Amino acid sequence: MVHAQVHGAAASGHRDRTPRTVGARQLAAMLPDPARARPAYRHLAHAIGELILDGRLALHVRLPAERELATALGTSRTTVTALYDLLRENGYAHSRQGSGTWTALPAGRAAKGVSRLLRPEDTAIDLARAAAALPGQVLADTLAEIAPLAAGHAGTLGYHPYGLPELREAIAARFSARGLATTPEQILVTSGAQHGLSLILALLSRPGDRAMVENPSYPNALEALRRTGLRTVSVPVTDGGGDGGEGGDTGGWDSEIIESTLRRSVPQLAYLIPDFQNPTGGVMPSGERARVLHAAHRSGTWLIVDETLAELALDAPAPAPFAAHGSADAAGKVITTGSMSKTHWAGLRIGWLRAPARLVTELAAQRVATDMGGSVVDQLLALALLNRAEDLLPAHLDRLRAGRTALTEALRTHTPHWSWRTPPGGLSLWVDLGAPVSSALAERALAHGVRIEGGGYFGADPGLFENRLRIPYTLPPETLTEAVQRMARALADDPRPAAPAQRPHWIA
Repeated sequence: MVHAQVHGAAASGHRDRTPRTVGARQLAAMLPDPARARPAYRHLAHAIGELILDGRLALHVRLPAERELATALGTSRTTVTALYDLLRENGYAHSRQGSGTWTALPAGRAAKGVSRLLRPEDTAIDLARAAAALPGQVLADTLAEIAPLAAGHAGTLGYHPYGLPELREAIAARFSARGLATTPEQILVTSGAQHGLSLILALLSRPGDRAMVENPSYPNALEALRRTGLRTVSVPVTDGGGDGGEGGDTGGWDSEIIESTLRRSVPQLAYLIPDFQNPTGGVMPSGERARVLHAAHRSGTWLIVDETLAELALDAPAPAPFAAHGSADAAGKVITTGSMSKTHWAGLRIGWLRAPARLVTELAAQRVATDMGGSVVDQLLALALLNRAEDLLPAHLDRLRAGRTALTEALRTHTPHWSWRTPPGGLSLWVDLGAPVSSALAERALAHGVRIEGGGYFGADPGLFENRLRIPYTLPPETLTEAVQRMARALADDPRPAAPAQRPHWIA
């Protein structure tokens, strides 16, 4: 039974309600050395405020006891007392009688993902979000096509917790066509892939469980794991280094490290992006997939396989689904997530997950507690677009190839000291800047009208990838050329490090 594999959870998916806390050692690892600046308590308070604003330290989390944090930091308890007093004074923390000090958001400050980034008057070129746009005429024509179908559903209640039956059938058929036999009962339609991941984490994990993740990886997935209270153990993913864009080996995974991590840590679940990995662009070879799948099966680990980018193959055939690379028993603990956001339109919040039918039933029960099911109109639109995928997807891939060519040419011309590997698919380049300046460059670039995030936001561990930028090629070629020119000017205009701004960060 699935229940026995889910920490004994009932079908409703209830989890342990242990209060969320951050350990003293964990918090100390995220903070600078108190001896680096004086007064130390102000230096530390500023750092914690930054962690809260950019989402690396979640809201409503209990901070360590003063004595414990002082020991972990190697400083005095008086310093930590002053630190907590300043956090409370500035609105970054509050205390409850007898229950400790908890993180908070100051009045008037925006949390991660809620900011001026959404203002219509903001004209910055957005390189922080890698997602698909849909030609307006295609959307208009498809909406007209589904209008009679939507009218036919108007007389029903419209609640479909599992998803619209016709859409589940279409998604299952696409899995089968890619080499993984799938029935509609194995499909749950979600409000985007991130929604699916949240449902999985709520059902299959509880605070304190271990989760294996790639490093680097997709920031929003890493954030979902952190907010669930999971302890991440990371395995490296490389892009093979930079060559100025001539392609070749796109890097990869070390299956021996993954097998060792699974054997030693025995994580409850693992999150992988084996197809045009975000952000490195790498593709996990078939042999490595089989080894990872069987190693996870031996450790009893649920594999969450993100295949949102799998069909964006620009230079080679799209890989077969990950779960098709092993026995039925091994594939029984693989959950595959997908989405319309990368292949069709980010504004269409339709995703799905493929899992064993009994687990889909559990997840649907979990889902009812949050949204009762997705919009029928949106699902009809998704179904119509999927039915036209053989016509629409090639044109989308051509646009991506054109954007990739324009981006690489602009980088060679305006930033010749940067290097990268050209990925065989996906949506972006993982660029090596040659120096740990990506966060500073992101701040200066915003002043020049380009929004991008430093590579550190893709790291599973703090302090990594400051020499990297993920640069999507989803925008029109002329826009990408202009963006690179602006970033080059940002570097040239002021070589000094930019002070980090207190702003939220939005990555897709």
